[in-house]
Amino acid sequence: MSYENNRDAVDLNSERTATAVLVLGDGTVFHGFGIGAEGDTVGEVCFNTSMTGYQESLTDPSFAGQLITFTFPHIGNVGFNDEDIETSGIAANGLIIRANITDPANWRAVGPLDDWLKTRKLVGISGVDTRRLTHFIRKSGAPNGVIAHRKDGQFDIAALKEKAASWPGLEGMDLAKEVSCKEPYEWTEASWHIQSGYGKQETPKRHIVAVDYGVKRNILRCLADLGCRITVVPATATYDEIMALKPDGIFLANGPGDPAATGEYAVPVIRQCVDSGVPTFGICLGHQMLALALGAKTMKMHQGHRGANQPVKDLTTGKVEITSQNHGFVVTRDSLPDGVTETHKSLFDGVVEGLQIDGKPVFSVQYHPEASPGPQDSQYLFKRFIDLVDRKNA
Repeated sequence: MSYENNRDAVDLNSERTATAVLVLGDGTVFHGFGIGAEGDTVGEVCFNTSMTGYQESLTDPSFAGQLITFTFPHIGNVGFNDEDIETSGIAANGLIIRANITDPANWRAVGPLDDWLKTRKLVGISGVDTRRLTHFIRKSGAPNGVIAHRKDGQFDIAALKEKAASWPGLEGMDLAKEVSCKEPYEWTEASWHIQSGYGKQETPKRHIVAVDYGVKRNILRCLADLGCRITVVPATATYDEIMALKPDGIFLANGPGDPAATGEYAVPVIRQCVDSGVPTFGICLGHQMLALALGAKTMKMHQGHRGANQPVKDLTTGKVEITSQNHGFVVTRDSLPDGVTETHKSLFDGVVEGLQIDGKPVFSVQYHPEASPGPQDSQYLFKRFIDLVDRKNA
């Protein structure tokens, strides 16, 4: 089959039997079967190559505004539980999968994934040729799309196409305010262990203030594991509000949307944090906005990086690590100013994956070292941050 014209490709399913459709902004239609809640949901269609961690991905605030296509076929095989979530609030807009949701086969499951999707009012579609869709995204970039789930199989395709085409897209969109906490709160929960579940940090030695642009819970647990008490503050927190908490270190969280849009209010605060000399560590959106605060630029990627199999080279050590990533924007290398060093580089496409300020305890990475989901190769970065905190406060 030729993929030169996506609209001429053969759909896997008949519109006579479909209970859900995915309609792209260019008019392409995928017929399938509804999962989760009934209704419509619009967003940017992306693909995720992770083989594990679908529940963590669906609850990752960095996926706000996006319809996740999982390329791995067996989604639902570990069911769902109330522990492996990254936020209780807004996350992915919708779910696209190839095979029907598989039955749970895991001792920690408390129910099937479809029930969980309905509880969270998340609309999804199964039966989609995800290889065809992924190929389209790789060729043409991430499109806008609408998933519509109707049990009666009645769809106004023209209206759905118009809804997809008129959605403004992620470029220029500030989503951090939507997913961020509204009030500061304390975090002491530590990592999960098979014998005892989640731990608790009761004897912290350091105080970290985390700016919540869409923070994942497992990032906070990784910091708690290393002896930190964490105060999480809203994305709109001012420099004075952050410093009033007397932080030993400042963490700039991950999050969704366009860093330039969120940076309108966040970048001046980050610039003051950097100038204060307090050790600062950024991940994902936090990395991008740190770069903006230093005078660099960001741009929207053609298809983004989303998966748990992304090779990155640590240029400071020469080691290669397999990383978990979820981003559609990137820092442009030629915009990095003097005094800022690139520390990590993607071995997929060569984009900037990390930076540090020369002579200051400030650094960031584009990817997710907390391994939720994904490999644990990059967890050393949390220790690198804590070492900077300890040296500063020695």
